[in-house]
Amino acid sequence: MEALNKTIYYHEETKHHPHRLARSLGYLDWANQPNPFRFWEGCERIDLPLLKDPSHPYEALYDYRKVNTEKFTLESISKFLELALGLSAWKAIPGSRWSVRMNPSSGNLHPTEGYLIIPHLGNLEGVFHYNPFLHALEKRASLPPELSRRIKDFFGSEGFIFILTSIPWREAWKYGERAYRYCLLDTGHAIGTLRFSANLKGWKVKYLSGLSDKELNLLLGFDRVSWIEGEEEFPECAFFVFPKEIEDVPRTLPEEVIREFEKVRFYGRPNVLSKERVIWEIIYEAIEDTEKPRTEEFKVIYGNLPLLNIVPSYMSAEEVIRKRRSGMAYDGKTYINAELFVHALDKTIPRDGFSPFDVEITPTFVNLFIFVHRVKGLRRGLYCFVRNERMLEELKRNTSPEFIWEKVYEDFPLYLLYEGDFREIAGYVACQQDIASDSAFSLGMISLFEPVINKNPWLYRHIHWEAGLVGHVLYLEATAHNLNGTGIGCFFDDVMHELLGIKTRKFQDLYHFTFGKAVEDPRIQTIEPYFHLRKKGL
Repeated sequence: MEALNKTIYYHEETKHHPHRLARSLGYLDWANQPNPFRFWEGCERIDLPLLKDPSHPYEALYDYRKVNTEKFTLESISKFLELALGLSAWKAIPGSRWSVRMNPSSGNLHPTEGYLIIPHLGNLEGVFHYNPFLHALEKRASLPPELSRRIKDFFGSEGFIFILTSIPWREAWKYGERAYRYCLLDTGHAIGTLRFSANLKGWKVKYLSGLSDKELNLLLGFDRVSWIEGEEEFPECAFFVFPKEIEDVPRTLPEEVIREFEKVRFYGRPNVLSKERVIWEIIYEAIEDTEKPRTEEFKVIYGNLPLLNIVPSYMSAEEVIRKRRSGMAYDGKTYINAELFVHALDKTIPRDGFSPFDVEITPTFVNLFIFVHRVKGLRRGLYCFVRNERMLEELKRNTSPEFIWEKVYEDFPLYLLYEGDFREIAGYVACQQDIASDSAFSLGMISLFEPVINKNPWLYRHIHWEAGLVGHVLYLEATAHNLNGTGIGCFFDDVMHELLGIKTRKFQDLYHFTFGKAVEDPRIQTIEPYFHLRKKGL
């Protein structure tokens, strides 16, 4: 009960309000801006080849049946990592240059890191950190052949374990106490990039739901790392990546296999990210309170609703991944067709056997409340897209009695709640940001909250992952149709709740997103992602 109360306390304390934002420094300490790249010093480095992209149809992002299965080789894993967590470009203005990655991040601060446990696949074996700056694997440990065999035998398949971690300081440097929320949302986006990239190799990805955070620390050797205070790295979630021909795999690892990692020798030390750090105690308390124990593994069945592929994209799947960018400003005039609106929303519905939700991180808890500004064929107004139709009556009971809940289409769970011009309100709720009012539509992701975390506070993380994953689908849908998206982490939580008539913590707002036509800044130069490696001959 104490962990639950403290998790709720963290959530309440880190809400933004019109009269007071969540606590942060209030300024940017540029002298101590964290290094956005983690290097493990003193490790063997395996440089990965930068290969030409294959070209799969846009639909292959979701449907692995359109892709031939590739074997696990240095080359296939290299391309998988590049499209999952690699650099997509550098941006530059006179006097400044910064990288953009396949996985989006709040403030482009990138708290998320990726690790692979490879049990003797081809010429690769060991525990590795993926370094996106170098496009290289940093080998932190070797695996004994017997341990590799036990992992393969347990899963009944060739494959590897992928673990995502977070470094909260990278976000806290700018955002203070609210940073933990952003780490979780960023993890959700990274789950999306992993899953989409794996799909293009003909690989499935499943969440290892039974494992505890302590066990992930053991698998990564983090229990033996001397972290600099304030620069600690925390495990988020682990996945098994395997060929699509395999029907299913276990969602855990035996405790006796995990204990074998206590005997494995780990190498390397983490680089220093900042000269000085600010310790936001509430973040580390929230991490402790939402720590996941070892549990029974679980699987999620969503159903096999057919995909509504009603608006084609002429980009390849790889182009869509590479071209994704966050819009910084929107033109305030571009309309989209209702068909595209429906097409994009449909991709956020979880389905068995279609990425990205088939990773099965959680049942469907997040529904979308949408401010429709410029959608041809739809009236301006406030809408609800019910991703989990079993929640429909609960949503009606817990929102404003003034909402009309008029179903827009017979066979699609979109409801008009209130007709009118919500552009000014949408911008105000999103911390008075015009990007939420100048787009075609913007939305808030409202999750079932207290009933979810009541018995398991660690599910606080999962509902944020789900929100981030929904956001990533919308990013790719915007990109695929020559538009833009932007994840919005700054919003007035309780103002949104008041607008919707939400009066309890049964439902809570977790994330906002906007979708439309962005205005490009002509001053910003785009540079190819790995020019620095070619320039140095690395």
